[in-house]
Amino acid sequence: MTKIHAIKRETDLQILGDWIEPGSRVLDLGCGRGVLLEKLRQKKDVQAIGVDIDAEKIEACVRRGLSVYQGDAASFLSLFDESHFDWVILSRTVQELEDPAKVIRGALRAGRKLAIGFENHGYWRNRLADLASGRASHSLTGDTPWPESRPQNPVSVPEFEEFCARESIGILRRVWLAGDWKSPVKRLAPLRAAYAMYAVSKAK
Repeated sequence: MTKIHAIKRETDLQILGDWIEPGSRVLDLGCGRGVLLEKLRQKKDVQAIGVDIDAEKIEACVRRGLSVYQGDAASFLSLFDESHFDWVILSRTVQELEDPAKVIRGALRAGRKLAIGFENHGYWRNRLADLASGRASHSLTGDTPWPESRPQNPVSVPEFEEFCARESIGILRRVWLAGDWKSPVKRLAPLRAAYAMYAVSKAK
């Protein structure tokens, strides 16, 4: 595990550990190797289920003793009644989805709250690199080389908040972090935030 990857996991765990109530029913979409879910289960005693499309990562989750499902997130969400989960997690996965809006809507149907984290592609270093190189946007705070990544729908802070407004999605909490993935950003988040995490729910 690279240093930046470890920082990302620790950042997600710290934020979600503050937000998620003990004993919650939690679904992690794009759970990877299950590190985050395992930590949440240890720290918050959550009832955890994970979903991922990668068979190798599913096997790693099984070795951790997690309940996991291999397959498409949108199809899996349709199996559950409304508000079955207390929290659905979509952390650093949204840009890889073929239809992010469909998955977000499904997550907010099956879950009472959705925690969604993403690298802000409006971050100033990304914008500057685009201008200097003329290449397509690629996060400079990430750790996955372009040939090995699957970015389809990079998103920025303003785009996500505009989507929430259009869909009548309520923003409950937000955390914006600088390029070190540690320092809070209070102003000019569309440019200064490298990473954003939101807690959202269906507007009442």
